[in-house]
Amino acid sequence: MAELATIARPYAEALFKAGGDAAAAEQVNALAAIANDPQLRLFADNPKVSTGQVYDLISAVVKTPLTTMVQNFLHTVLDNGRLATLPEIAAQFQALVNARSGVSDATIYSAFAIDSSALATVVPALEKRFAKKLNASVVVQPELIGGIRVVVGDEVLDTSVKARLEQMKTALAA
Repeated sequence: MAELATIARPYAEALFKAGGDAAAAEQVNALAAIANDPQLRLFADNPKVSTGQVYDLISAVVKTPLTTMVQNFLHTVLDNGRLATLPEIAAQFQALVNARSGVSDATIYSAFAIDSSALATVVPALEKRFAKKLNASVVVQPELIGGIRVVVGDEVLDTSVKARLEQMKTALAA
């Protein structure tokens, strides 16, 4: 959705320029998770509901107290009717914060759950391979059969059994 990204970019950049840091990113990510709720969207889209009521509801649901900067940001997003773009704003803001700190988000897809000790072994190897400091998160995908698939930005490292079977299938078919 290029249009959604285009709408979200100025909000993310403005928040970043206003002094956004990792703590603000955490709060904005929490807001984005709340904004993904379909019932909240229905409530917010109701013409009889004011932006103040939506703000009060979101503030009541969020678990951590919001900084003044994030409160003002949320007011601006709601006043401009951009609640639906909040997840994309959060993603772009997180990317800006990560770029400043030299960290990248990495998603590790695994056929099985990875415990913390195994993850502590895998992450340094991946940091060396990608030449970046990584914030790793694990997603279980049983269809990989075995191995892992790592996505860092637009780079992919796929060592899964499924990928190797696909390579063998292509080689045999050629």
